[in-house]
Amino acid sequence: MSEPEPRRRRRRLWIAPAVIVLVAAGLWTGNSSVLWGTGEGRPELLAHRGIAQTFPLDGVQNDTCTATRIHPPEHGYVENTLASMRAAFDAGADMLEFDVQLTADGQLAVFHDPTLECRTDGTGRVADHTLAELRELDLGYGYTADNGATWPLRGKAVGLLPTAPEVVAAFPDRELLVDLKDDDPADGTALAAYLATLPAERLKTISVYGGDHSVQAVRDRLPQIRTTSKAIMKDCLIDYLATGWTGHVPDDCHHTELHLPQRYGRYLWGWPHLFADRMRDADTRVILVGGEGDWSEGFDQPEDLDAVPPGWSGWLWTNRVDVIAPLTDR
Repeated sequence: MSEPEPRRRRRRLWIAPAVIVLVAAGLWTGNSSVLWGTGEGRPELLAHRGIAQTFPLDGVQNDTCTATRIHPPEHGYVENTLASMRAAFDAGADMLEFDVQLTADGQLAVFHDPTLECRTDGTGRVADHTLAELRELDLGYGYTADNGATWPLRGKAVGLLPTAPEVVAAFPDRELLVDLKDDDPADGTALAAYLATLPAERLKTISVYGGDHSVQAVRDRLPQIRTTSKAIMKDCLIDYLATGWTGHVPDDCHHTELHLPQRYGRYLWGWPHLFADRMRDADTRVILVGGEGDWSEGFDQPEDLDAVPPGWSGWLWTNRVDVIAPLTDR
């Protein structure tokens, strides 16, 4: 005797939801950070520009001079100087990030802003000055925490602007991340030409990020170097969202870096620990950045660490490694 139609209809009604539940359970099980992720250890710390002066982020725009709105200084370091970098490593940094752009005479100067007026006693574009001219500047000239009533860093960083080769030489065997500030293929080509003179073992400790065009110039010359840009990260994450549920890590996600605002990680298969493990197996770093990832926001104060997944063993971006390192089980 055949099954009555109402009964068959009822069976079909519960089969579809049951299948959905089973599929969802399978996806959760296969991508569960709780079940499969490491979730142990301590984070590794990326010191952004060494130990830097921090500033409130409210109202910051692309053209905001952040040097004129710093917090009252708790240290005397000026970003992107060898002194601030050395202090960062001494404080416990695992990797150092620094900014690079070309000078008028083709040197790889370490400086953040495209122009000089905000931070220094100079004027004009960095690209329009020679390295010798930039060396004469006071890099701490423009910093104030009280609307110009005092200038606590003036006179303390005269002549301290380094070059990329000087940074590399100063910290042999340490992990370095070079930020190409000008998205011009010429900058990438110049950096790649210098990096190509280094031994293969040294290149393993150096990564490059920045604009799509400048970074691509480095990739074309030195594909063995770990590089990343917005385009590279976008390609990786889109592909991973589509296929990561299987555990597969797309080719676009291999041998690179992902600078991720912590709040966006929740959308990634296996977040946080299984995702970090998968990327680590693909020779890719996962670096958590603060807030939305804009304006150099990092994990700079003890309360910022509340947003870090417990047991996180990936990387953290920080402007104050001296504050954060003692809090991360070092």
